[in-house]
Amino acid sequence: MILQRVEQADWLSNAYLVVDEPGGKGVLIDGNGVIEPLLERADREGTDLTHILVTHDHLDHVIGLGELAAERDLPILAHRITAERVDFPVDQRLDDGEVVRTGDLEIEAIFTPGHAAGHLAFLIDGTDVITADVIFKGTVGGTMAPGATGFEDLKGSVMERLMTLPPETRMHPGHCEPSTIGAEWDNNPFVRIWRGLDSEGDENCEVNGRGEATLVLWAPDYDGTNKAWVRFPDGSDAITGGSQILSRG
Repeated sequence: MILQRVEQADWLSNAYLVVDEPGGKGVLIDGNGVIEPLLERADREGTDLTHILVTHDHLDHVIGLGELAAERDLPILAHRITAERVDFPVDQRLDDGEVVRTGDLEIEAIFTPGHAAGHLAFLIDGTDVITADVIFKGTVGGTMAPGATGFEDLKGSVMERLMTLPPETRMHPGHCEPSTIGAEWDNNPFVRIWRGLDSEGDENCEVNGRGEATLVLWAPDYDGTNKAWVRFPDGSDAITGGSQILSRG
């Protein structure tokens, strides 16, 4: 199997080419506006591209996909909620557990809401998983942006769906570098608290637009900034970018 990513320089979002073998059949996963190197490789090696798979509806993961699908006559596959939220036609709706087969590839859709309502991860041949914006190397996705379904959904997607994969499973996130399930199980600060290995913080903070909260975790984010897990006075939790924390202490 060939799995190649290209990263957009501003958003740091990834798009992927997955092929069963050189000159074989393959798919594109997500679009970030700079997928030309993936298309060039596919054309150079004579790859038969058969599908475009979409993890979720956010612009930095779908830009240009409608035009590409029309140019190359490729069907777009996504969750039904994602299909309702993008501005291009989705040809096939994918539900949790459905498998897309092309050449020797078997790609299973895993429903992983939290960061986005129609979010899917894609498990490829049981060895590699595209996690998109649910979990990244060293951090997790936010739950306060429009369209998010919240903290409990994201935690469940991470701990009950993705962290139950074999530890050697290679993990390919929606932004920046790859990791493995085992590495995130051991080292990801959010996962470690959810496992009961590390303690929650109790520092006071103020969240932009939401007021006072408790800062449960302040951790590095994939882009060199920080990610914050906060708890509001009503007991609800959320994960947001560190820039949304107006004060600490």
